[in-house]
Amino acid sequence: MDVAVPALAGVLLLADSRLPSGGHGHSGGVEALVDRGLLRDVDDLALFLDARIRTAGLVAASFAATALGWEGEWAPLDGALDARTPSAALREASRAQGAALLRTVAGAWPGSDGLRALGGELGRPHHPLVLGAAAAAGGADPGTAAALAVHQLVGAAATAAVRLLGLDPLRVAAVQAGLAPLADQVSARAAAAATAARAARDPDLLPADSCPLPEIMAELHSTSEVTLFAS
Repeated sequence: MDVAVPALAGVLLLADSRLPSGGHGHSGGVEALVDRGLLRDVDDLALFLDARIRTAGLVAASFAATALGWEGEWAPLDGALDARTPSAALREASRAQGAALLRTVAGAWPGSDGLRALGGELGRPHHPLVLGAAAAAGGADPGTAAALAVHQLVGAAATAAVRLLGLDPLRVAAVQAGLAPLADQVSARAAAAATAARAARDPDLLPADSCPLPEIMAELHSTSEVTLFAS
């Protein structure tokens, strides 16, 4: 009896923190908050991650899930994500991570038409778009692409908090596990939004949830003289 096996190898590669995509150089806004005494302990981190999953996590997940099944020109999707990222520093961070990930996955899946088209048209696309296109190359579905985006957002911030504050990594891992149901809910909402946006060929249907504090902190961080993380 044949048993259908989901495509996991490529997805696991994209979820691996050891993937050489440059994400380890970004704190997801944690460093700016730590430097200003706004994030000091595990409880602060839990609140921060909760808010980020609901806002930036939802947006990134929606665009990653949409990119997985996107057909045609990439510029409208890329521009829509630009419009949802008011901070120039955050736009640059997203494109830097996108370019780094694109270089990695282009070698991993050299036969992917989606990755070739994305890189050829945009050069330095936003990170969620590359993540979605790479997830497609790895055989994932939109829900998985959305979950990957949330996973990476949470993982980067949590790892940075451990490095910057010396937090107990076991307690931080417990915080991440506690937020898993929320992450699943947001990923499902993102996948549903992506389905509607792809069907209508309209990126404006994707979520635009945001919070001004991370945008402000990103701009302040970009002008700091000494930082451990790029963003």
